[in-house]
Amino acid sequence: MSFRLWKGRNKMRICIIAEGCYPYVVGGVSEWIHSLICSCPEQEFIIQTIVADRSLRGKYAYELPENVREVHELYLNDSDWSKRRSRKRAKMNREEHQALVSLMFGEQVKWEALFDYFQKKSISLNDILMGEDFMHAVTEYYQLRYNQTVFVDFLWMMRSIYLPLFVALKTELPKADIYHCTCTGYAGVLGSMAKYLYGGRLLISEHGVYTREREEELIKAKWVQGIYKNIWIEQFGKMSTLAYGRADMVTSLYEHARELQTELGCPAGKTRIISNGIRVEKFQDIPGRTEEDEGRINIGAVLRVTPIKDIMTLIQAFGFAREKNPALKLWIMGSWEEEEEYAKDCFELVHIMGISDVEFTGRVDVTEYYGRMDMTILTSISEGQPLTILESFAAHRPVIATDVGNCRGLILGENDDYGAAGIVTRIMHVEEIAGAMLKLSGDEKLRLQMGENGYRRVTSGYQFVHMQEAYQKVYNELGEEAE
Repeated sequence: MSFRLWKGRNKMRICIIAEGCYPYVVGGVSEWIHSLICSCPEQEFIIQTIVADRSLRGKYAYELPENVREVHELYLNDSDWSKRRSRKRAKMNREEHQALVSLMFGEQVKWEALFDYFQKKSISLNDILMGEDFMHAVTEYYQLRYNQTVFVDFLWMMRSIYLPLFVALKTELPKADIYHCTCTGYAGVLGSMAKYLYGGRLLISEHGVYTREREEELIKAKWVQGIYKNIWIEQFGKMSTLAYGRADMVTSLYEHARELQTELGCPAGKTRIISNGIRVEKFQDIPGRTEEDEGRINIGAVLRVTPIKDIMTLIQAFGFAREKNPALKLWIMGSWEEEEEYAKDCFELVHIMGISDVEFTGRVDVTEYYGRMDMTILTSISEGQPLTILESFAAHRPVIATDVGNCRGLILGENDDYGAAGIVTRIMHVEEIAGAMLKLSGDEKLRLQMGENGYRRVTSGYQFVHMQEAYQKVYNELGEEAE
């Protein structure tokens, strides 16, 4: 059934399912969502957000567009879960118990039975996680796979792993014509469940490949050790398999990401590449250098001050580069409130190294700064197709970036012969990053040529209108199928 017909509407009703980003956090994916909604004023949007806890409730970093009709918030680490108990514990039937076991083992997971159980039965999360059915399923899984560990520890870890998933499965979802998830993961689970419950079409747009990103994070994480890393990684894999299987279309930003999606089980026929795009005209006639900039070489880093952006390596590399070229100045332009402890460590590192020319601006209008920069830099350990690189190109500025996501393709080119628009370095390689800063800072002619190469690249293949037309076409295709 089409909900447009059911509701007597002329507009499509599109539910954006966003995990850990819009509208609370400013950044690449959030900016992409906001721009996409604004570019489709003829459609109605609902936002289903997924965040860690209630501390972010209603704290929006964006003014919501007029065509956003509703916002629904889901808190994965809801501290109130253990207090909500039903008067009578609902014991699982045989089919439901088998579905729970299949979920743990990850073999032909019976998602429909799980959707029905969590959505249609009056049960509390306390009843589930502290009940006999969960205990029996964990025991079976433990005995066959992990009986060399302490069972009590294993049981509590399994509760912590399944709590956020069960919270997601219990949430009440809005009805829509199209469910547009910004990743697989918990967003993909919600989109898959909504499609099962209400019909409509499921679209997944990955800016990075969610499963690989979570795997990288877990391998480096200190809060989880040993076999539990593997169980967490497997859990994210199960959710991605569900989302890829139920999706009607899966988009990625570039070819290698599409290849990774298919390697992880997404049917190739569902995949489509839609690159990011920016409004290049926004970066024309921007303010240029000021008196303050005379005699300086400005390096701009447009990013959130978070561990994934690896600001520590950036600061160290800049410190070493500045020892050889005192004219260098580093501008770190982005909010630091998201990870305040990490931000404090970054401030402290600047102090310890005794670097005087590092400026943390906080969140700013970057169009007021790009014109003052001689180059920009991105030292992330994980990226998709960074908008900041495209913005730098639009401002005729070369970019230094680590070899993650599509950074290499953007800087060196994939389908054009414009030439290099910057320098690609290895991740967390302080010496190499410092060397790139020194190379560009010492060669104005090279900077100007690379900036021009980047400008030609962004204008030819990464204009916002291209992305806008592509998604409008996708929405129309999926909307017609839903009728």
